Amino acid sequence: MISSAQRSAKLRQLLKETCVVLPGAINALSARLIESLGFDAMYLSGAVLANSTGGVPDVGIMTLTESESHSQHIARVTTIPIIADADTGFGEADNTARTVQVLEQAGVSGIHLEDQVFPKRCGHLEGKELVSVEAFSEKIAAAVQAKTSEDFLLIARTDARGVIGLDETIRRAKRYLDAGADAIFPEGLRSAEEFARVAREVGGNLLANMTEFGTTPYLKVEEFAAMGYNMVIFPVSLQRVAMKAMEDLLLTIRRDGTQAAFLDRMQTRQELYDLLGYDGKVAAPIHTKAQGKGDA
Repeated sequence: MISSAQRSAKLRQLLKETCVVLPGAINALSARLIESLGFDAMYLSGAVLANSTGGVPDVGIMTLTESESHSQHIARVTTIPIIADADTGFGEADNTARTVQVLEQAGVSGIHLEDQVFPKRCGHLEGKELVSVEAFSEKIAAAVQAKTSEDFLLIARTDARGVIGLDETIRRAKRYLDAGADAIFPEGLRSAEEFARVAREVGGNLLANMTEFGTTPYLKVEEFAAMGYNMVIFPVSLQRVAMKAMEDLLLTIRRDGTQAAFLDRMQTRQELYDLLGYDGKVAAPIHTKAQGKGDA
């Protein structure tokens, strides 16, 4: 298995070179697919962990042990960098330090922590509460001390936009960088202008959340990059597409008594075997085959 330190070093290098696109894996199989299609990194969403693994809402129900297991399964079958959602650190500063240790050992390249009161809520829902800047800065400082690799990326997410406003988002972001965060994730922004202002006034490594059906407008990766963001996550996109496709198939089976009309919308048996590497070889990234480049 590729170590967390190796993945973290690769992620740091990518952040210097490009705006990194991170699709959100649902499970280890979808993680294999992300890598096979040539993406440079992937994201593990806390919402997807709660929804797809636990079958529960994203309200802080899942545990660190469940996050660790989820991360391990995915890290074992991939080689590209992984950023994982660590919610509120699963507790206070001491718990946050342990969260860093556990997830770094699980193989991820970095995590983001958020400044909500536990139990947290989805960043695009109302009714969130924030911890104090001082309390969250203590968590960040504890996380910095806990990590083994200097390259392990600690991202501070602030949900201040939906609770207090954009000015507080920017104020908190600066304080979190001072506390030792490597990057800022301003959640729930509501316009391109807001993203641009955060980039101008905060700077450094910045992560944008291009989720669906939330408060953020649909912007292209190139637009985020032009503003100064060097990470864009698509956290729940695969889950949403998969769930809609499964719903359509189930309705077809219930109506027609057969799945035959759906075959051209399925991954074939051979495609699955190729992705899994039944011959002992993991499939090479598809885009590198086409372009004649080396492995990603």
